Amino acid sequence: MANTPDQHEPLTEQEASEQKQVRLDKRERMIEAGLPAYPISLPITTTIDEVVAGHQGLEADVKTGDIVGVAGRIVHLRNTGKLCFAALQSGTGARIQAMISLAEVGEEALAQWKEFVDLGDQIFVAGEVITSRRGELSIMATEWRMAAKAIRPLPNLHTELNEETRVRQRYLDLITRPAARDMVRTRALTNASLRDTFTRHGFLEVETPMLQTLHGGAAARPFSTHSNAFDTELFLRIAPELYLKRALVGGLERVFEINRNFRNEGADSTHSPEFAMLEAYQAYGDYNSIADLTQELVQNAARAVSGDGSCVVTWADGTQFDLGGDWPRMSMYESLSEAAGVEVTPETSVEELQALADREGVELSLPNHGKLVEELWEHFVKDRLDKPVFVIDFPVETSPLTAAHRSKPGVVEKWDLYVRGFELATGYSELIDPVDQRARFVEQARESARGDDEAMQLDEDFLAALEHGMPPAGGMGMGIDRLLMALTGLGIRETVLFPLVK
Repeated sequence: MANTPDQHEPLTEQEASEQKQVRLDKRERMIEAGLPAYPISLPITTTIDEVVAGHQGLEADVKTGDIVGVAGRIVHLRNTGKLCFAALQSGTGARIQAMISLAEVGEEALAQWKEFVDLGDQIFVAGEVITSRRGELSIMATEWRMAAKAIRPLPNLHTELNEETRVRQRYLDLITRPAARDMVRTRALTNASLRDTFTRHGFLEVETPMLQTLHGGAAARPFSTHSNAFDTELFLRIAPELYLKRALVGGLERVFEINRNFRNEGADSTHSPEFAMLEAYQAYGDYNSIADLTQELVQNAARAVSGDGSCVVTWADGTQFDLGGDWPRMSMYESLSEAAGVEVTPETSVEELQALADREGVELSLPNHGKLVEELWEHFVKDRLDKPVFVIDFPVETSPLTAAHRSKPGVVEKWDLYVRGFELATGYSELIDPVDQRARFVEQARESARGDDEAMQLDEDFLAALEHGMPPAGGMGMGIDRLLMALTGLGIRETVLFPLVK
């Protein structure tokens, strides 16, 4: 089928404006002629996808006798004398040809088609399912109606949209690029898989507040707002942790939440100010059991999207990445010592760590041992990681909500899961001692006073909950957007349907 109207070069701003005016004029003429440009309903009997699926393998020039009514967007259009052709596309990208002939619809309807219909319009057609002389599955229309008149023209369907257009006008990306639609489906499959895995392990999905009077649950800078009703400052959630732990105190022993978090920080290929987060807490678990669960969650998600039920996923560039097997566990201090060529322990002084940074030409001026260790570890080790690995046993200073290691002084039972060289998830043996927790909150307050705008606030209500007794627990958090990055090989802006852009 010829596709002449959409083989032009990208429209200039003036050309787009002129086309918009032409289409607005057509809209007015349709209304004057008594033809709805935006009807409320249409006599649709089936979908394009169902018609295509139900009529595979037909020979050329076949009449099936099946009468259908479908709707879709015109993505190709060719008008001739007595016969017009249009390719209708469904929301999934499935296409079928619509044929508008003088013999079937009559002179008036054919003339109206030629006068009013443009590329990009949403169209309803009813008629018999046939194959053309070229063997193309088609609907020989006996009736057509406008479903929604497009006032703006589509972009050139033969030229890929640039990244800025894709993320700023995602609706155009979804219309024109199959990979954009595939990402939406992949994300839906991933979330469904996560929920299914949790359900099979007896977890309950709960919801916690997005507006909070105190920000906590992570070391991050919050967004703030003002409540007129309560005349008080509120913070957008940076993490649901402290509320999910309250649920454990209340006896909900296995809980998870897939939520939106907001952090007033930088944006890059792995960070977004607004992001989707999974957090889960399991009473009577620890950081080992929650690591096992996290591996299962990710591997089940990989099986859901791989297409063949394996843990091998295919990235957008064609690379195959294996998420299967048992993932190793690497000590932060031991891996840093090996990579730096000098022993680093929880007893290593701030001065020694700063000297190591100076030796490597790494510009660091951080307030405590823990932050220096983590920054040095990222410098020496992080970029070497590719396959999934749990980096375990972190400095106590950087993990104020985590239980002290049961046998290693100066570290806590925490891990970060790295995949493709970026942090995908983090997990803990949770701190449940309210006295110890209070002391750590007090230290966080001191850090805040010294200028650390990511330090947590002292949360008396959370401490009161802990004082009622929270069971030992393992907890984890995982970025949904980053999980999609691991499954698809794409950057964060491609995995989010409508990312925040400047």
